[in-house]
Amino acid sequence: MRARVVTALLLAGIVGLASACGPSGSGSASPSGPSGAITVFAASSLNAAFTTIGADFEKSHPGTMVRFSFAGSSSLAAQIQEGALGDVFASADQPNMQKLVQAGLTAESPMVFARNDLEIVVAKGNPKHIASLADLARSGLVIVLCAPAVPCGHYAAQALQKAGVSVKPASQEADVKSVLSKVALGEADAGIVYVTDVKAAGQSVEGVAIAPALNVVAEYPIVILKDSQNRALARAFISYVHTGGRETLARYGFTNP
Repeated sequence: MRARVVTALLLAGIVGLASACGPSGSGSASPSGPSGAITVFAASSLNAAFTTIGADFEKSHPGTMVRFSFAGSSSLAAQIQEGALGDVFASADQPNMQKLVQAGLTAESPMVFARNDLEIVVAKGNPKHIASLADLARSGLVIVLCAPAVPCGHYAAQALQKAGVSVKPASQEADVKSVLSKVALGEADAGIVYVTDVKAAGQSVEGVAIAPALNVVAEYPIVILKDSQNRALARAFISYVHTGGRETLARYGFTNP
């Protein structure tokens, strides 16, 4: 009798173990993490930092791919409104983000993940001896700015207004990288960009600090787009930007929100 009881208990244990390991058992393996690919629309000033963050994210999430589309925030917002498909939008300002929110093109409320300061960009060695925003009004200088609709252009206009300086730019560029490029190539004497852009440019240009009382702080919000085909991965990427990506953002000159 004792042997029969032991055998029954062993069989019950085997059946229980099989049930727990089966698909419907309470002990089934946890589902795998997000996979697949996403497209991230991101402001030009995020190019260097987000490229690094994207590579780090893919390493920590095997089987994923993050594709980026970098451009001026106003251009990206217009593309999305016109039907461009993507999963995440990271803007360099709130107004362009709000265009998508008001149009019902976001899946949730945007969150600010970083801030950025403005800086005057000049050629290596600062041959024109530019020391402040006031110097940008000197005759004979070739100044380039972002277009007013682009965040860096809007912020620059605010800073110049604070300083009481009137500047007639030689050109108004579609994004901050174009301003940086013209100064680096010697096509312009100076421009107004972000601290992060000067830092990312390395030895090709120099930055001239803008007095804190005259500077304008840019806020960078990020959000999942309504038409995202992979919200799980989009959400995981945004979460990583707020956590694992914070150190990278700081290394490129961004500050915490």
